[in-house]
Amino acid sequence: MAHSVSAFQAAYISIEVLIALVSVPGNILVIWAVKMNQALRDATFCFIVSLAVADVAVGALVIPLAIIINIGPQTEFYSCLMVACPVLILTESSILALLAIAVDRYLRVKIPVRYKTVVTPRRAAMAIACCWIVSFLVGLTPMFGWNNLNKMRRTQELNASHTEFVIKCQFETVISMEYMVYFNFFVWVLPPLLLMLLIYLEVFNLIRKQLNKKVSSSSNDPQKYYGKELKIAKSLALVLFLFVLSWLPLHILNCITLFCPSCETPHILTYIAIFLTHGNSAMNPIVYAFRIKKFRTAFLQIWNQYFCCKTNKNASTTTAEPGN
Repeated sequence: MAHSVSAFQAAYISIEVLIALVSVPGNILVIWAVKMNQALRDATFCFIVSLAVADVAVGALVIPLAIIINIGPQTEFYSCLMVACPVLILTESSILALLAIAVDRYLRVKIPVRYKTVVTPRRAAMAIACCWIVSFLVGLTPMFGWNNLNKMRRTQELNASHTEFVIKCQFETVISMEYMVYFNFFVWVLPPLLLMLLIYLEVFNLIRKQLNKKVSSSSNDPQKYYGKELKIAKSLALVLFLFVLSWLPLHILNCITLFCPSCETPHILTYIAIFLTHGNSAMNPIVYAFRIKKFRTAFLQIWNQYFCCKTNKNASTTTAEPGN
């Protein structure tokens, strides 16, 4: 049963473990901050929590499963498929959470007066539940039949093998590249990303129109409101940009694999692309800490209160602080 691990695999495993050790605590801190800070209890931050939950799962579940797949144990086909599907579910949940965040920011600047009556906590919870349901349906599609089982069976028949149907568990062995490109990328990744790009362009356009208006001295509140929205929109657009930067290389490699079977892709490029996708889960808490004041305040409060054993006597005032 023992499986020797090469020096390259050992390096790969070490980097993956390091990413997980940054991603899991960082995103747990995000969830903790929203839970304890009343100022982070609006719809946007609920969607951010949904994104953080997916990122925690990447570090705690997907990375260990990716290490197993990299080692390539001998296993039954559907067992390997169950190991490969979680990353598909969590990727889609991240994309839909980012889309929900983008729509929420658009509504905040488009209908600021009616926003709280339109985006209620109940509707936000329903949106999050729908995002996760769709993510499971998209990510588990290979389990419903769109996989490489028939292809593998044909290969076994050609080899005149009548032994038990056991394979070396690797992602490309069980997941159909047609599914990854035509369905996953062209339907559930690329269109939402393009839609988010258009939404954020419109958000920035609406905010700048409001900030460029000639306002009287009594109109400071709208200026302050849209100035704050601009800062948050920039931070969340950065989160989106990092997501695109992290995930596009792997999808481009998948397209090359499908459309150019004779093309040899260097293994090192595949590993770099995989590290980028997993590393994206560790990036968001860093962005929040440096770019969003409410998160920075909550992180410092958690650090002082629970790790430095300092009681924050001004916790109630900090909680209500109207930062950005």
